[in-house]
Parts: sequence; structure tokens; C-alpha cells
Amino acid sequence: MIAGAVSAGPHIFWITSRAAGVAAMVLSSAAVGAGLLIGSRGGSLRGFGGDTKALHEALSLATLVAIAVHGAALLGDHFLHPSIFEISIPFTSAYRSFWTGIGIAAGWALAALGLSYYARAWVGQSRWRALHRFTALFWLLGIAHSLGSGTDAGQPWFLLTLAVTVGPALILLAGRWVRAPAQP
Repeated sequence: MIAGAVSAGPHIFWITSRAAGVAAMVLSSAAVGAGLLIGSRGGSLRGFGGDTKALHEALSLATLVAIAVHGAALLGDHFLHPSIFEISIPFTSAYRSFWTGIGIAAGWALAALGLSYYARAWVGQSRWRALHRFTALFWLLGIAHSLGSGTDAGQPWFLLTLAVTVGPALILLAGRWVRAPAQP
């Protein structure tokens, strides 16, 4: 066990970033799924005491923490050597610039949209709901980031995790789009 910890030493920041990225993908997919259940008729999760809103909020906040750890851990990475600007400003990183930029933009947008929940009285409930619907778009961009920039993107374990966690939320999202009434 100690040998494993010692050998991970030079890669600990990269491993931490990978783990946080996968956690962000899993948590965000669960948060989007819970949010879509809230918006659907009869959307509650009985196994969680029926309080889907509290579950959605907790998953959303945990997602934001995982995204922050995912980016911040890279500051210590010995291979990439990114600057604070490269992990916080979209499309400035030399590493897979397009896919990394999409991930950074999606992370900031998810943070803004997720935290806007606490400002909805100021923003207005109907305006907040309209803005909050964009969360699914930025979640999808985050998934695209994981496939385009993630070092594990082609690994069977990653693809299985992606299918199991992202799949149900995608099905709920597709159902929402199919049922959406036409706008005048």
C-alpha cells in the first residue's frame, strides 16, 4: 500500500484531477436527472424521502466542488504545468485547447446557473427558470469536454461509467424535449 502511495507521488495532482473530473461527471448527471424529475409531473424520488429538490441542490453543490477540485488540482501537475489563467480562462490552455476550453466555459456556466438559485428572488422566478434551463446545455458541453479532453475517454470503464450515469439523464432530457409544447 505504501509503495502505491509513493509511486503516485509525482502524479498525485493528475490523478486527483481525473478523479474529481469523473466525480463531476457522475454528480452533474445525477443533478441534471433530479432536476428534470422536479420539472416533470409527479417528479419525486420516494427512496430519498420525496425531497427531490434537496437532493438536486446537494448534488449540484457537490458537482461545483468537484469541478473546482478538477481544475485546481491541475495547478500542481508536473506534465501540464498550467497557469491559473489556463485553468480558468476558456481556450487559453495549450492542452487540447478546444475541448479544454469547452470544459472551462461549461464549468463557469454551471457555477453561475447553479448558484443563481440563491439569487432567484432578485432575478425573478420566471426569468430564473428560463435561464436555469440552459444548465442541460452546459452539462452536455461538460460531457463533450470529458470525451474530447479526458485521458480516460476511450477506456472501457470510463465509457461504462458514462453510459450508466449520463444515459438516464439523457433519456429524461430527450423526453423533456419531445414533450415540450411549441412556443408561440
